[in-house]
Amino acid sequence: MDIARMMQQIRQQPGFDRVGMILAHNGVVRGTSRDGRKVSGLSVSVDHERLEEILETERRTPGIFDIRIEIVEGRRLSVGDDVMALVVAGDIRDTVIRVLERTLNAVKTTVTSKTEFFD
Repeated sequence: MDIARMMQQIRQQPGFDRVGMILAHNGVVRGTSRDGRKVSGLSVSVDHERLEEILETERRTPGIFDIRIEIVEGRRLSVGDDVMALVVAGDIRDTVIRVLERTLNAVKTTVTSKTEFFD
């Protein structure tokens, strides 16, 4: 997972001159669960069909140039490991922030499921 590489791929596309902002989210494995228990790691599964639906919809938002996402799945991750990288490029700050937030929330609630491992 390499956010700089993802951004560079966006920069190399024709029409990049329309982009005024690139915003990135880098999710990592936390050392505690939401309820405060100590976590030793987690694994993630992804609904790829639903992910593509979300990305297709959000890419059609006026002002959005591109959206890239990588999610680590199928293996146990340790505390501090990268879980997800999401990069959104678009014309203006308001649009890009709104789409990143909407995309991230949709992915977290309808695309991924996680299993936490406790000490």
